[in-house]
Amino acid sequence: MPHSLLLFIILMTFALQVQAQKNLNLKFFGLSLHPKGDVNAPLMPLNPDQKGYLVLNLGGSLGYEHFLKPDKFSLKAIQAVYSDCAAQLGGFTHLGMRWVVFKKGKHSLNGGFGPTLVYRRNWYQLENYRDSGFFDGGSGSKWQYKFIPYAGEFEYNLALNERYEFSTTFIPGYPSLMSLSFGLRYWLPQKKKVLPELPKDPAVRL
Repeated sequence: MPHSLLLFIILMTFALQVQAQKNLNLKFFGLSLHPKGDVNAPLMPLNPDQKGYLVLNLGGSLGYEHFLKPDKFSLKAIQAVYSDCAAQLGGFTHLGMRWVVFKKGKHSLNGGFGPTLVYRRNWYQLENYRDSGFFDGGSGSKWQYKFIPYAGEFEYNLALNERYEFSTTFIPGYPSLMSLSFGLRYWLPQKKKVLPELPKDPAVRL
């Protein structure tokens, strides 16, 4: 391989590492929306309308996002733990692709999708529970769960400074898993690499 081509590949490798964008995002739950109401609304203590249209949830999620192409495409992993609509332990694990829908000034909107595993303590333990058929896991199981191969989100971000952004996530899982959460997105410092010195021999310089 010519020395000039080898040196070019080394320089590009270091450049890609320097430009890598990564962030952590911490979100607080939140609000669940059931557009058609919910048959188990009487089991939901934080249900102000008593019909299950809006239910408050307590908990949060931690996400890590790694951009494959700056300000364009990324991979994102999320782990959430919260009090579900019946005030029992629940959560979800998600891994998916993201893309930047638009970015202008301090504002940006991201969207994407990927596989998600949702789980909660079994509601069969609750008196008068009516099975909606959405979750798997029978009455003898400790947990109920649902694997969703295409779950996604929309995320609006407002830059507060160079590192922190106010971030809002909407999960449009109509009609069963629509939710809102709010929090912060923190951009990790990019590691600065020391680029290799050019060879002193003029014959192998670019």
